[in-house]
Amino acid sequence: MPNRETIWIIGASDGIGAALARAWADKGARLILSARSEGALQDLAESLGPDHVALPLDVADRSSLVAAAETIASIGPLDRVVHLAAMYDPGKVAEVDPDTAAKIVTVNLTGTFHISQIAPPLLREGGQLALCGSVAGYIGLPQGQIYSATKAGVMNLVQSLRAELSGSRDVRLISPGFVDTRLTQRNNFTMPAMVTPEVAARAIIDGLNSRRFEVHFPRRFTYALKLLSVLPYWAALPLTRRLTQ
Repeated sequence: MPNRETIWIIGASDGIGAALARAWADKGARLILSARSEGALQDLAESLGPDHVALPLDVADRSSLVAAAETIASIGPLDRVVHLAAMYDPGKVAEVDPDTAAKIVTVNLTGTFHISQIAPPLLREGGQLALCGSVAGYIGLPQGQIYSATKAGVMNLVQSLRAELSGSRDVRLISPGFVDTRLTQRNNFTMPAMVTPEVAARAIIDGLNSRRFEVHFPRRFTYALKLLSVLPYWAALPLTRRLTQ
């Protein structure tokens, strides 16, 4: 197939990652699918057809990423890497278990750092590296706890990487709002502008095919949070405090 893309999706076993895999497979891409859930990952790869590879790994374990990279290097240069894997545990800061908080930092922030070092050499010149932040990283919100803090860190890291790799790799930031996945199903509050993983996948593909650095959606929600994040603290903090009432 001419111009067929080879894409590595990390965090592909369910949710947005699985929806992205199905959408890109329908477009003829060749996929390398990674996640910790080996069984679900293998089932997804088999459902998409014989050309797709299931490659289990743990982003918190750098050695497993290095081993995966060695396997991918033998396949050939990649057109895109999309990193979506994350850990989430909702609740107020005072309620978060410290060990769980440490794991969230390791998976979300340190894991993204590992990908930022390991993935670029696997990409062809001008290939795309898309890393997943969150609108939760725009501003500290109630019950955002350590997850939001890690996503703020990821967004900062991606901005740095965009500058450092300019001209050689196409670095992008993905900032989803609320998507109906197993992670958000743990929330006990009303989630505005919720979208399905399929809608999220279409938004991501359209955004990554555009020239925009940040792919954020749904915009009726993300623009409101962007506005909140640029307000001075004297205006923003009273508004965020109201969200706890």
